Amino acid sequence: MPNQSVIEWSAWAASAPGRYVLAWEQAQLDRLVSDIFGYYALQLGLPQLDALRENRMPSRAVVLNAELDLTRAAEFAEYSCIWCELPELPFASQSIDLLILPHTLELTCDPHRLLREAERVLLPEGQLVILGFNTMSLWGARQALGRLTKQSFVPAARKLIAFPRLKDWLKLLGFELNRGRFGCYQPPFGSEQWLTRFACIEQAGDRWWPVLGAVYMITAIKRVRGMRLIGAAQRTSPALAPTLPPVATSQTQRRK
Repeated sequence: MPNQSVIEWSAWAASAPGRYVLAWEQAQLDRLVSDIFGYYALQLGLPQLDALRENRMPSRAVVLNAELDLTRAAEFAEYSCIWCELPELPFASQSIDLLILPHTLELTCDPHRLLREAERVLLPEGQLVILGFNTMSLWGARQALGRLTKQSFVPAARKLIAFPRLKDWLKLLGFELNRGRFGCYQPPFGSEQWLTRFACIEQAGDRWWPVLGAVYMITAIKRVRGMRLIGAAQRTSPALAPTLPPVATSQTQRRK
């Protein structure tokens, strides 16, 4: 593992613990987003994950911070790529059906503001999916100790956000918590060999101590008080509608 106070996601994703975490998160997202319907879906940050690959909405896009490696955009040829400075989101209010934040809150300097932006751009009944590292785990404890010794274990620009605190933030913004899940119970080892040795505790952890998983995924629904949806909901197009074309259906279209 890199010996530095702040670890870059691109380097960490190629490490043994990075591959372990991303594989679990990719599997969870694939199952989750396949049953979420609408018109516009966004993945905000972390190009190492393809959070929308199993989603069937006609318009999908990946929003990346302008400071990230531009070469990552080539891996998302199936979607539109939008570059912006976080936490500002260049979309009209109430225009997005699904918004996925894979560790994005941990990498931004102002997570509260980013959550407010997420609430602004989501349609009523729109869904927000957040992934993060769990502070109440061995991984969270090692990260906290690493910050004191300037040797972080996981990539984060600031302190990790505790799961209970995140739930409180979402409730204050009017979100209704839909579901939550923890995963990755192997100890925070930096080598593939040691992670493999403890692979047997994965199922035991999911059964006996689920809240101690290294990462969590939480899904919330935007609720608007006093609103009842009758018939088809009136839709507002995103502010950058030209950058959200329908997903290409052929290899030729993807190259364009």
